[in-house]
Amino acid sequence: MSATDTSTLAVQAATSATGRRISPLASAKLKQNLRWTNWAPAVITFVIAAALWQITAIANPYVIPTIDQVWMSLIKDADTYWANMLVTGLEVAVGASSGIIAGFILAIIMAEFQVMERAVMPLVVVVMVTPIVAIAPALVVAFGFGMTPKFIVTALVVFFPMLVNSLAGLRDVDDRALDVMKTLHASRWEIFRDLRFTGSMPYVFAGLRIALPLAIVGAAVAEFVAAGQQAGLGSLVTIAAAQANLPVTWASIALLCLMGVILISLLALVRKRVLWWSDGAAVGR
Repeated sequence: MSATDTSTLAVQAATSATGRRISPLASAKLKQNLRWTNWAPAVITFVIAAALWQITAIANPYVIPTIDQVWMSLIKDADTYWANMLVTGLEVAVGASSGIIAGFILAIIMAEFQVMERAVMPLVVVVMVTPIVAIAPALVVAFGFGMTPKFIVTALVVFFPMLVNSLAGLRDVDDRALDVMKTLHASRWEIFRDLRFTGSMPYVFAGLRIALPLAIVGAAVAEFVAAGQQAGLGSLVTIAAAQANLPVTWASIALLCLMGVILISLLALVRKRVLWWSDGAAVGR
């Protein structure tokens, strides 16, 4: 069966499953996505990478574990990995949401009042260029050995990309549309709601695409350097590495990667729903 026949069958199956007729444009896009030239290169790359990893692991058993060792570790200690994954997920959820909301709100204030940008942006830059591994121990001293320092570290990591992208989007306004709204005596709120906020969404999602993977990094780094509760995948990596337990170390790293992939995939789905009108110029596909 040719690739064209397979794509046609997939379109027919999608139509039957939804009970609605797919538009010609959606049908063409689905066929294009199902072409082997779109997915085969990635599959081949992963297969080659896995093969090279396995060969290297067999030749150097004290450097990296084999794939089957990592998989067996995940199966054997599934409860342990799941419990630590939930802790890291909580840090990502609380810290990333706090940093994203704070960054977007500050971007709105800066876009509406330029004096605030001149006053606050230098301080934001100073905080962002400060190594996060240096801030984390100080946060432990200030906020104790609980989860709060890890929330703050994760929030700081995602705050800056969210702020910069949101600010760029709020300011990238079509001058002609802005002139029309001013001619119609639109209020500042109406201009923000109908023009700035809507137009900034591609930039906001671009910021989220950067911020969400960084949230995983921030949570792991916080677990590395913030003393206190020894829980989370980052802490599991630290403990396992200290014990030279390579399967546990790399299984934990694999789960961190999986969390990042899940977040990016969910973001892509949300973006398709929210930015159905966007051509994707501001956010890479």
